[in-house]
Amino acid sequence: MRLPLKRFKIVFLSFLLISNAVLSQSIDLTGRWKFHVGDDAAWSSKTFDDSNWETIKVPAAWEDEGFNGYDGFAWYRIKFDGKKLNKDAVHYLNLGFIDDADEAYLNDKLIGFSGQCPPKFKTAYNSERNYILPSMYINFAGENTIAIRVFDGMHRGGITDGAVGIYRVDEGAKLLVNLTGIWSFAKSKNGERVTNANEWEKLMAPGAWEHQGHSKYDGFAWYKRTFTVPADLPNEPLVFLLGKIDDFDKVYLNGKLIGGTNDKELYGSSRSYEISRVYNIPEGLLKKTGTNTIEILVEDIGNIGGIYEGVIGIATKSNYKQLLDR
Repeated sequence: MRLPLKRFKIVFLSFLLISNAVLSQSIDLTGRWKFHVGDDAAWSSKTFDDSNWETIKVPAAWEDEGFNGYDGFAWYRIKFDGKKLNKDAVHYLNLGFIDDADEAYLNDKLIGFSGQCPPKFKTAYNSERNYILPSMYINFAGENTIAIRVFDGMHRGGITDGAVGIYRVDEGAKLLVNLTGIWSFAKSKNGERVTNANEWEKLMAPGAWEHQGHSKYDGFAWYKRTFTVPADLPNEPLVFLLGKIDDFDKVYLNGKLIGGTNDKELYGSSRSYEISRVYNIPEGLLKKTGTNTIEILVEDIGNIGGIYEGVIGIATKSNYKQLLDR
């Protein structure tokens, strides 16, 4: 039996308090969204013509909006004006609670997902959705399109509850590069590098890998992501923040080992999972033009595994402690 979702306001408020940052709503997305049952990858496109689609109230279970008894795929779409957003701020898309699994797209680009859609279905109905809106994907000069792919396995279905909208993060200390979101992920035998492209998949970080389709997996896995740095990168020492990792890790930036955490204790005694990872970036290692690559080898010795919580990205050494306190 599923728990009721009446606690969404408390949960979102706790998100604001835990972050120690002030989140203010830039765009309210509650109201009528375009809606269509079925599944087609073309429906994620910003150029897709959804003028013939029905509209549906958000938030509300689609079972209560004329689709009683429907279990399966459906898509939501809505447009917003990028001129209402601050180019210099960090923005998050809050979708509240979705029953059961979802994928969120901004202007054709996948920006986040929770649970898993078939064929490896896994519900995330009791998890609040907060997805970063990468500045590189936002059209600050005009129209933007959000598209949400939803799969419901039973009961209510859809974007059911929550403070749905786009929120701006106002904070004193900012990440220079924010790497929260989608990473490449591959399980590994004995920590060996994974060279077969077919063994890699997408995973959200932070978030335990058990909650993303790898239940009861203990062992090694690799996280990987490419990124660029801003042209106005400050001329001062920089650090990589990688949140908290369960249990041990080795971190490579552009192929060079820059840090690792392993207290070499056994499961039940090890406390490595409690440590926030902060690693110095050697001078000259970051490529100021072109692409950089961060790779993280994680070993989980029990319970949940992976980059499970915290701030992920690059910060100046002078302000990273403020970010850790968020």
